[in-house]
Amino acid sequence: MPAALAVLMAGLLAFHRAVPNSVGRVGSLLETFLPWLGLALVVLFGWALLRRSATALVALLLPAAAWTHHFGGLLLPGEESGPHDLVVVQHNVSDENTDPAGTARALADAGPDLIALQELVPPALAVYERTLAPHYPYHAVRGTVGLWSRHPLTGARLLDIRPRGITEPWSRGLRAAVHTPHGEVAAYVAHLPSVRVGTSGLASSLRDESAGLLGEALAAEPLKKVILLGDLNGTVDDRGLAPLTSRMNVARRGFAFSFPSALPVARIDQVMARSATVAHLRALPSTGSDHLPVAARVTLG
Repeated sequence: MPAALAVLMAGLLAFHRAVPNSVGRVGSLLETFLPWLGLALVVLFGWALLRRSATALVALLLPAAAWTHHFGGLLLPGEESGPHDLVVVQHNVSDENTDPAGTARALADAGPDLIALQELVPPALAVYERTLAPHYPYHAVRGTVGLWSRHPLTGARLLDIRPRGITEPWSRGLRAAVHTPHGEVAAYVAHLPSVRVGTSGLASSLRDESAGLLGEALAAEPLKKVILLGDLNGTVDDRGLAPLTSRMNVARRGFAFSFPSALPVARIDQVMARSATVAHLRALPSTGSDHLPVAARVTLG
């Protein structure tokens, strides 16, 4: 039995895209928690030892190799920072956050060049603006998303990524050009629709549609270098984000699980880049949000 489960696990890790998404989006659900198959691997290893099964121990080499190939690089330490690096922070601050000033100070203490926020609501927005202003003189807010920068911003505009199924007022995307010392960079900030897990599986159709719209906007972006920061309500392995991950580079180092903050099991807060490298990603300490902030070092050179 352990040997058979080991082979099954290896198949899921290596061929997770083959798991159908037609019913309950089971494939996306699996991909959301794909790294945690490593824990199942540890359990199977213990079971094989208890049964003294040489066959099972050999079979476990298959999922171990598949997991290491897929996720092993994320465990490696990040490279030394370089002269063409930007530090960016992404955070869904929560519209129920009772300490926006403390949250803003915590994010600024990480020393980023850019801070992207979601779920900005009045009167908390005024608190973020006031608290971040001394160190981030440039900022743009559209709807409930915002971008704060140490470097000048131009061309800030609303990004329409609202799915057809949402009829109420809904503004969760913006695009701005950041004039960095290393050249002009297009910065996108987005908050994709939430997903829900229920008896019928994963409800992610609105998220997937919004990801498609965002992917089209990224494809049409004229600037070569692009940074995407957002609460994308999906992991980089989730095929629902394929319109983004097929066009953008994702983090090479760091798991940075960000949700829920009390017991993070998945990174749904993302930093991606085009014509640039997301060299390292890490989770920051908890704020007053149900998400953890994530900080990334993006190499533009």
